[in-house]
Amino acid sequence: MNRYLFVVATILIVTISHAQTNAITDTGDEVVLYDDGTWTYKDGTAVEKAPIPVNDEKFEKHKDASFLVKSTKIDIGLYMDPKSWSFRKGTENDAYEFQFQKKKDDLYGMLITEKLEIPVESLQNIAIDNARAAAPDLKVTKEEYRMVNGLQVLMMQMTGTIQGMRFTYCGYYYSNEGGAVQLLTYTGEKLFDEYYPEIEKFLNGFVTL
Repeated sequence: MNRYLFVVATILIVTISHAQTNAITDTGDEVVLYDDGTWTYKDGTAVEKAPIPVNDEKFEKHKDASFLVKSTKIDIGLYMDPKSWSFRKGTENDAYEFQFQKKKDDLYGMLITEKLEIPVESLQNIAIDNARAAAPDLKVTKEEYRMVNGLQVLMMQMTGTIQGMRFTYCGYYYSNEGGAVQLLTYTGEKLFDEYYPEIEKFLNGFVTL
């Protein structure tokens, strides 16, 4: 499953290029997503968005996350455990800056960076909209704000089907004046609970520099 999973899951990589995006809700209503994170129905009626909960727990990098992978685009990085994870830098044709794999496991990660500053909730909405274009049954199973190494990030989990294969994404979304960041992990849906402790260790290595 490992190589196939990587190819399928990368279909959902998100890049930011439009000020507004057309989408269809689960109930079939046509809506427009704007760059400030707001929605309207296509006829102009505003859509009220439920507030995202805040997790009061403080998350910090794991003691084994000793190796710093630095972005060359913006001032962020990821501390990872080099004994558990391998990584490679993306090419100029790749949407991600770095790709990661948990050694000997079907667990993958990506660091996607954009120099464009964009509100985190807009980043979330665009990610969901683009993901549903590839996986129409995609559902957000959890979302919350977290404090990670002193930074407020949005954590989001999504599950969906591509080419008959069920997968789960879990990632952190962050933005500041320097740019926008998506730090993502993904694996098969049935493997997610087994890998979740490693997923949290990996994601909690996220820092600004």
